[in-house]
Amino acid sequence: MPSTDSGERIYAIGDVHGCLTLLHRLLDLIGSHTRALPPVRSLYVIVIGDVIDRGPHSAEVLRLLYDLSRENPNLVVLLGNHEAALLQVMTGDVDALRQWVAVGGAQTLRSLGVSPRRSGEHSRDYLSRVRAAIPPAWLSWLGKCPLSVRSGDYLFVHAGVRPGVALDRQAREDLLWIREDFLDDRRDHGAVIVHGHSISDEVEIRANRIGIDTGAYKSGRLSAIYLEGSVQQIITASA
Repeated sequence: MPSTDSGERIYAIGDVHGCLTLLHRLLDLIGSHTRALPPVRSLYVIVIGDVIDRGPHSAEVLRLLYDLSRENPNLVVLLGNHEAALLQVMTGDVDALRQWVAVGGAQTLRSLGVSPRRSGEHSRDYLSRVRAAIPPAWLSWLGKCPLSVRSGDYLFVHAGVRPGVALDRQAREDLLWIREDFLDDRRDHGAVIVHGHSISDEVEIRANRIGIDTGAYKSGRLSAIYLEGSVQQIITASA
C-alpha cells in the first residue's frame, strides 16, 4: 500500500470551481474528522487547483483561500489550468481573455462585480476593467502557487503526469492540462498521482492514481481524500 511521509496527515480537496458553500462544508467536515483522530506531527490541506470559474462565488473562494493560506502555511493551493488562464489574462493578453471568459471566466468576473463587455467597447478597455477588478495581492499569491507537492508515495498535481516521463522532468503543460493519455495509462508513474481536472461521478482510487474531482459546480458534491500512513478515506460535502 502507498503511504504518506511518516507523521503527516493530508486532506486533498478536489476542484472547487467557485463553490463557496461546499468548500465551507468540506472544511468543516475535515475539521471534525481530524479532531476525532489522535494528534499528528504535521497536518496539511492541499487544494488541487481550479478554485475559480464556472461556479458562482469565485471571488469569495479566492478571498477565503488567500486569507487562510496567510494564516496557515500548511494550507497548500496548487495551480490549476483555470488559475493559469487568469494569470495569462493579467499579462494583457486579449486573446487569452476571450478564451478564459468562454470556459468559466465569465462567472468569475460576475463574482468580482465586472459587467460583461459592453456593445462597442474596445477589447483593450474591457481588459483594463478586468485587470483593475482583481486585487494585486491575490494575483501575486496565485503566481506563487506550486504545480505539485509530494508526501511519501503520493504526488499531488492538478491534472496528472505524462506517462513514461520522470516525475522531476514533467512539463508544466501536462501537469495543468493532461487528460486521456494519463487517465487511460495503467503503469506505475513512480508515485500515486492525486489529481483533479477530470470529473468522475465518485472519487476514483486506482493503483497508480486517485482522481478527486467530482464536479462540484454541476454535481453539488465537493470531495476530498484523507491520507495518513497507508490509510485512505473519502470525505464528501453535498449541497
